[in-house]
Amino acid sequence: MREQIRVLVIDDSRTMQAILKFQLEQDPGIKVVGMAANPLAAREAINATKPDVLTLDINMPGMGGLEFLDRLMKIHPMPVVIVSSLVNKYSEVALDALTLGAFDCFLKPVSATDATAYDELRSKIRATKSSPLSRQPQHNTERGKNSDYVPGEHIVALGASTGGVDALLQILAAYPRNCPPTVITQHMPKSFTKTFAKRLDENSDAVVEEARNGVQLKTGTVYLAPGGDAHLEVTGRTKPLCRLREGELVSGHRPSVDVLFRSVARSGRKAVGVILTGMGDDGTQGLLEMRNAGARTLGQDKSSCLVYGMPRVAFEAGAVEKQVPLAKVSTEIMRLTSKSAAG
Repeated sequence: MREQIRVLVIDDSRTMQAILKFQLEQDPGIKVVGMAANPLAAREAINATKPDVLTLDINMPGMGGLEFLDRLMKIHPMPVVIVSSLVNKYSEVALDALTLGAFDCFLKPVSATDATAYDELRSKIRATKSSPLSRQPQHNTERGKNSDYVPGEHIVALGASTGGVDALLQILAAYPRNCPPTVITQHMPKSFTKTFAKRLDENSDAVVEEARNGVQLKTGTVYLAPGGDAHLEVTGRTKPLCRLREGELVSGHRPSVDVLFRSVARSGRKAVGVILTGMGDDGTQGLLEMRNAGARTLGQDKSSCLVYGMPRVAFEAGAVEKQVPLAKVSTEIMRLTSKSAAG
């Protein structure tokens, strides 16, 4: 039998504890080794059970889940999946959790008995096996570092999934005010992206906004694909434009990183493509098309990924020209897109 993932459930409701234990253990590769109703009990349970991953509710007595998460990641970093009824309705809460270092978030289903409603949670728990989580999230450490950047004629396309909130915050914190036009597809629910764009904008010298259909890409602006309803593409013969296109899921997602990268590859423009942390393989084929079309392509390296899935598959497929640590992604983008850069 394969080694089981050891989970500690933290929730102040005994009923919810029992539901999570039952639902998680429908997967033979997952074992709930303990349950705790508050942060104090959780600290003792962590020492006693040595879990691989925690599920954590937001509302708890004594100390809120976010405060507990913040303290935990400073003294004992480990994969934490937020399981809460708040992470959808109050998207700021989810972004705060992801920024503090949470692996991912899961909205508590309405039905406690529908096993399929917990498929996504089991998938997130399994994905934590590839998470190093030996580092702390860091933000604004490079802000202003690329202030001497001289823009060229490139556009930049970024794709990310699990772990992308922290990664994009770090990358755009180092973006200069005159950054190359940048388009981003981050796997994220519809209710999150507007708030996330605002968070990125506050954290960067560049302007960051949700992409709108027909908007022209401009130097100094970053465009984040809205979640859920449409794919983001780059189009336009004489000048690059954002296009939001309805359609089926591609590579399991909408918006899809593959769709964005393919549109950039077919635009005929100078470009840089970057694939960041995330589960699965979305972005691999699109990034390969970009590289074959002459674009420069980067992949986040294993040591700095929360989940080394998407970058690994893209690298093994030959789509990634160079792997770089997260802390150097912005500088590498500016080097490749500066006016003096060749290609």
